[in-house]
Amino acid sequence: MSSSAKREALAALRDSLPIWVGVTPFGLVFGLLSQQTELGMPGALAMSAFVFAGSAQFISLGLLQASTAYPLIVLTTLVVNLRHLLYGASLAPHIQRLRPAWQRFLAFGLTDESYALTITRFARSEETSSGHWYFLAANANVYACWQLSTALGIWLGKWVPDPAALGLDFALSATFIGLLIPHVRDRAAIVAMFVAGIAALLARDLPGKLGILLATLLAATAGLLWDRITRGKNGEAGE
Repeated sequence: MSSSAKREALAALRDSLPIWVGVTPFGLVFGLLSQQTELGMPGALAMSAFVFAGSAQFISLGLLQASTAYPLIVLTTLVVNLRHLLYGASLAPHIQRLRPAWQRFLAFGLTDESYALTITRFARSEETSSGHWYFLAANANVYACWQLSTALGIWLGKWVPDPAALGLDFALSATFIGLLIPHVRDRAAIVAMFVAGIAALLARDLPGKLGILLATLLAATAGLLWDRITRGKNGEAGE
């Protein structure tokens, strides 16, 4: 590993440490709640290790408790995670030179948190040849946090009869807010943020958490349109 690669990896580990504050309670709650379903300890650990998608895992727990058919569970979690297509599209220009094996491995570890950290790094850093090491280290840190917190939640399950009463799930929302604020730097981002918030509220009762996907698509479209319209006006003004 080159010195620049080590520097990028260490920077990612440093930047992602605060993420543990939000992810750990979320993983604890998942571990606690999983013991109230047919998953049990092996299933919960396997889901965190191989699915590695917090929101999709929580939705799966609810569907399992409702005795939902497995194909429908898979379809629902797929829909919820479609937002990762948008993440991947914005990261693609920065990792397109990598071998396919690298790209697939990075894609597996992509989360909301590691995306926010990585896209910020790519936007601010002049280092391009080793940026994927930052991406990898950010993914690895979030992955380690999720596995450890899930295991700890499972272990604590015998002493916590009502996990939902702890209110730990708010920690993740607070983390997402902290990740969002640094990206709200122009009017297009502000427009996207408000559209996402309004759409999420109006569509919160849609089945299968489709409101999340709808809010994401509407916000991305609104931000893009605002950016193109303002750029067009600025171009006309300069003529």
